[in-house]
Amino acid sequence: MAEETVVEKTCRGILDKLPGARRGEPAVIEAAYAEPRLRALFPFPSHGALTLHRNTDSPWSNDLPFIVGDAQECIVYGPLHASERVLGEFLTPQEAAALVVAHLPDDCGPAFEGPWPPPRTLTD
Repeated sequence: MAEETVVEKTCRGILDKLPGARRGEPAVIEAAYAEPRLRALFPFPSHGALTLHRNTDSPWSNDLPFIVGDAQECIVYGPLHASERVLGEFLTPQEAAALVVAHLPDDCGPAFEGPWPPPRTLTD
């Protein structure tokens, strides 16, 4: 069996409410985890929001849409420096997760381990 990635361990800890794991709104976290593209990103629940990042350690990418809300109603916000801040409101957690997926950049692949920005490669 392959060893869990940092993203997988973090998701499992949040969903299983393991000691030391961050806490968030279960309905929002479960809806995000149900989306394969979001499941590959690093989840960071905090202060009623679920942010997702392209990397696993601070400083965070902070360039992706995020969800604020609970089991009844969510708002999806654009990335912190985007001109369009509110992407959708009065959404279910599932609708919010789908909207985040729809607004992910095309090059948004699985999260890499480490801080932002991504490490440079020899071809960069």
